[in-house]
Amino acid sequence: MSSKAFLDIIATRRTFYQLGPQSPISDLRIQEIIHQVILNVPSAFNSQTTRVVLLVKQEHVKLWDIVKEAVKGVAPAEQWSNTETKLKGFQDAYGTVLFFDDRTAIHEYQAKFQLYAPKIPTWAVQSNGMHQLAVWTALEQEGFGANLQHYNPLIDAKIAAEWKISGDWELSGQLVFGNRLSEPNQKTYKPVEDRFKVFGAESPN
Repeated sequence: MSSKAFLDIIATRRTFYQLGPQSPISDLRIQEIIHQVILNVPSAFNSQTTRVVLLVKQEHVKLWDIVKEAVKGVAPAEQWSNTETKLKGFQDAYGTVLFFDDRTAIHEYQAKFQLYAPKIPTWAVQSNGMHQLAVWTALEQEGFGANLQHYNPLIDAKIAAEWKISGDWELSGQLVFGNRLSEPNQKTYKPVEDRFKVFGAESPN
């Protein structure tokens, strides 16, 4: 695959908020995609500190019941109706991918590479972000729509209890996915010239 084909795929990845409970592929194929991402996305010192949990169907619905209960406990009463509608939209999707950072693994690498210890948590977060982008993009290539949410740390303890997840796994994000019910919003771009500098390259003719 050429770099153009890869960049075209990156460019077509979008945020879809209106999602349904249908899947264009099997659950096994979803698992295979996530397996490949976990195996092949890089991490500093090959530390492999990202952890992933896949919830589909009723387990996905259960997750968003947990989110609704947690958010209702802190949301202003006058805002709850709109918030509940938004959360129901996430719940109506097919599944959620939960991304975590394994703090035990991070601490092990901090002890092993003490010179870089202050930076290792940051590098772990960067690797986690690459996992998120890779899973998101791959699922959309299979026909899903997806959006990334962040209700952590509000829901961390209840998620750990419900699915018996290690307390050392720190939740980073929740990728909601399902069949597309609408088109994404138009994307706007800040000037690339303000965000990218080049030194030493040949000038165009």
